[in-house]
Amino acid sequence: MSVISEEKVRGGNVFKDIGADDGDWEPTEIESLCMNCYQNGTTRLLLTKIPFFKEIIVSSFSCPNCRWSNTEIQSAGRIQDQGICYTLRVKTKQDLNREVVKADSATTRIPELEFEIPPFTQKGALSTIEGLLDRAVAGLEQDQTVRRATHPEVAEKIEGFIQKLKKLKEVENEFTLVIEDPSGNSFVENPNAPQKDEALIVSRFKRTVQQDIQLGLRADDDDDDDGDNLEEEPAANDLDAMRNEVLVFNTNCPECNAPASTNMKLVQIPHFKEVIIMATNCDSCGHRTNEVKSGGATEEQGTKITLHITDPSDMTRDVLKSETCSVLIPELEFELGMAAVGGKFTTLEGLLKDIKDLIVSKNPFICGDSSTTDRVQKLSDFGEKIDKIIAGEMDVHFVLDDLAGNSYLQNVYAPEPDPEMTVEKYTRSFEQNEELGLNDMKTEEYQEEKKELPAEAERTE
Repeated sequence: MSVISEEKVRGGNVFKDIGADDGDWEPTEIESLCMNCYQNGTTRLLLTKIPFFKEIIVSSFSCPNCRWSNTEIQSAGRIQDQGICYTLRVKTKQDLNREVVKADSATTRIPELEFEIPPFTQKGALSTIEGLLDRAVAGLEQDQTVRRATHPEVAEKIEGFIQKLKKLKEVENEFTLVIEDPSGNSFVENPNAPQKDEALIVSRFKRTVQQDIQLGLRADDDDDDDGDNLEEEPAANDLDAMRNEVLVFNTNCPECNAPASTNMKLVQIPHFKEVIIMATNCDSCGHRTNEVKSGGATEEQGTKITLHITDPSDMTRDVLKSETCSVLIPELEFELGMAAVGGKFTTLEGLLKDIKDLIVSKNPFICGDSSTTDRVQKLSDFGEKIDKIIAGEMDVHFVLDDLAGNSYLQNVYAPEPDPEMTVEKYTRSFEQNEELGLNDMKTEEYQEEKKELPAEAERTE
């Protein structure tokens, strides 16, 4: 049995990028029990990394006695700050070829068939839409022989449902596939990248207490979020102290998962508002990241900022992009959904470079067996156009569309209006408010209710 050498473990290089180099990096082999014939087989484990899915553990089992085999994929990286939900409208057979990273914590649904695969009932997989359907069919067919002998009526109903699942692969009628993952580590391919995918809706959500418990993020008896304990508002002098102080707290590096430190500071942006800047530096791998959170409330209206880029000097403008902000470049037919690159406080050039890295350099479907010549060429052309915009060789409009109104683009003519920039305020729709979680939020008479709580507590005692 081969094992990972101590030198590699001590060096923190347990997870290695997928590649054809370093032939000495072999999988670990473990003798395991075959669940098909109950004799011994072999499990091979490989610790590696793929973009968007961070560190993973690829396992493959094979049995020499009954020839049964099985492959699984598990996330070894950190759980994301928010859950993610992909809603795909499958319209053609080509959509069945979309590649999917499905974590074991993800729920898979097909609303048209009222079909659902609950979380933690299947192992994680790197597959396609067709592969997910085949896997569901195989799971239902597994015990059909026993059912036909013991419960023939149930077996007949399941067989009818299996035929419906198989028929979906013909795509005679459109259907919807929903993958909802509270860990945020699942992924569905956008074959139209860098353009917006009209058939795919990506949304992020805050996990519930039950989901946190399932992911092991809190204990079963942890009821800190039940609303019974209300903290007092921080005093004004405490806030002043925080504005002049850099707070440091321990965390894990999002790249190598090693212990790291995050610095946090409140910053007042001129002609805008107060924001929270968080920066993480990793001494182990050198990875650096920064994230921006709005220090204020959600605005009454959304904000749309449009800048006509006419000169290379525009690249030096400061940009605050919140997590609720989308980025559009109409001339490239490009749209980046909110939360795709997180909150950023950088320059226009820095944001464009982050977008290029996300779409071109870190795209998991343009390398290896997943790549196609047309896709690689299209993304390469997109990267070249971004470079031309940065160099001032391309006349385009850059649009920041923030539902919460918490994004900002520097006006170099302030306090006078910028002739190349327009700022529009608009009223959010019900669906947009729902996406921000505002429709069910109760703020009326909150202060009055909060003040009454101590008196009610005394009467109870």
